[in-house]
Amino acid sequence: MTYEYEGKTEKEAIEKAAAELGLERDQFDIEILETQKNSLFKKGYVKIRVHPVDAFDAATEGNDIIMPGSIGRVVADPLPQDEFEKKLVEFINTVIEKMGYDVKTEIVFREPQKIGIKMDSQNSSILIGRKGKNLDALQLLANIYAGRLGHEDVRIILDTENYRIRREESLVRLAYTTADKVHQTHNSILLEPMNPFERRLIHTTLNDIPDIDTKSEGDGLYKQVRVSWKGVY
Repeated sequence: MTYEYEGKTEKEAIEKAAAELGLERDQFDIEILETQKNSLFKKGYVKIRVHPVDAFDAATEGNDIIMPGSIGRVVADPLPQDEFEKKLVEFINTVIEKMGYDVKTEIVFREPQKIGIKMDSQNSSILIGRKGKNLDALQLLANIYAGRLGHEDVRIILDTENYRIRREESLVRLAYTTADKVHQTHNSILLEPMNPFERRLIHTTLNDIPDIDTKSEGDGLYKQVRVSWKGVY
């Protein structure tokens, strides 16, 4: 679900959205729909469209891209424990084998509504893909299949070569480096397209840094984050 808000400035529109929706700034993405500068006969305004992150995730019917804070949790048995886990692992193996690659999968952690699966393959770089897009696509398929098996409430997290953790650390470094450049130059920087989790990570990392503002731009699943200077020139 999306919402539209209007304010005299972009900041005022965002603050109005956050107050009315009861959300923190890092819990929603925004699109700038319309901007009108002050003139002799017209008052300036900014109109935005708000996409709550949780609402966006729900709209994907459990197929959202999820990145764990840690994938190194220890479990007693990496083998499937029930028919659901067995079918899920077989499905992942079949998909990858039909892609033409060998793979060995094992369950690395279990939580009430989350299952982490690690894939070992000599072709891990291909399974990951550019910026993790192949891995995200495989994870999406796994979540769709889990839903068809009647487990829509269970989130499936796929990883290989600890990519998820490495990617998260890389994005945090990118966020701080970008904020430093923006602080020095006062020029905004538009980052690469990212999935919802990655964008939320950038927003959260920079949320408490004075004079730095972030907002998501674009359409579709992979949007870009713009990091801007909001201090006094």
